[in-house]
Amino acid sequence: MDRTEDIAIALFGELFMADQLARNRISKVLPKGMELSHFGVLNHLARINEERTPAQLARSFHVTRGAMTNTLAKLEWAGHVHIRPDWDDARRKFVAISPAGRAARDAAVQSVAPLIAEVVQALGAEKVRAVLPVLREMRTRLEGDG
Repeated sequence: MDRTEDIAIALFGELFMADQLARNRISKVLPKGMELSHFGVLNHLARINEERTPAQLARSFHVTRGAMTNTLAKLEWAGHVHIRPDWDDARRKFVAISPAGRAARDAAVQSVAPLIAEVVQALGAEKVRAVLPVLREMRTRLEGDG
């Protein structure tokens, strides 16, 4: 195996392990009953502040439509999203965050923020700032391959 392959394997190994550990730690501090997938969708909808179709959300999160439908059903049951039909095309639906969903998302951010800040502080803001462009470029390249 050449040096580039060794570096690639080490990089992805570290990314996978960091992802697993981060998801584990964040899941533990989320408000009771909220899953990481729920937080992700609520955070996305809160940030963009626009309606999205379930298909658009599935693409954004790189999951199947079925997986997104399941997540949205749980969020709707909890009162965190409103799902309405498309008035022009009855086969399509639109999803928007509800006031209760925004409050739940804000509570989740409050519980997650100290954990994330602690990691950034331990690493040092300069190191984190330096690695972000590399991670962002890596993500966009991987999205392009999908």
